[in-house]
Amino acid sequence: MDEPLVYEYAVIRYVPDVEREEFVNVGLLMMCKRRRWVKARVRLVAERLATFPAAHTPEEIELQLATFTRTAEGAPEAGPVGQLPAEERFRWLTAVKSACLQTSRPHPGLTNDLEATFERLFSTLVL
Repeated sequence: MDEPLVYEYAVIRYVPDVEREEFVNVGLLMMCKRRRWVKARVRLVAERLATFPAAHTPEEIELQLATFTRTAEGAPEAGPVGQLPAEERFRWLTAVKSACLQTSRPHPGLTNDLEATFERLFSTLVL
């Protein structure tokens, strides 16, 4: 059996009003430094957004959320940050910010299957 992999994950959140500190979970970001692996997935549920007075349309939020997935993938259109090593992209995306899109603090874990763990966390924390 292979040695378990250390990973970190953070929940991507939409914060409609930063001062109220309320949020809706809209995605997951996960990284494994040893495998040089980063993955992000987002899912915006309009019904959840409707429970908060939001200054942004779902389309505006989705446009901004796409930067998480492009940066995590290392896509060329992500710019210089997208070209950083996996762990640095993860740190950039999880840095504390006062904006309508934020992440939770990173949480560590151990797994033998990164993809299965990602799917389980996404299902539990976002869906």
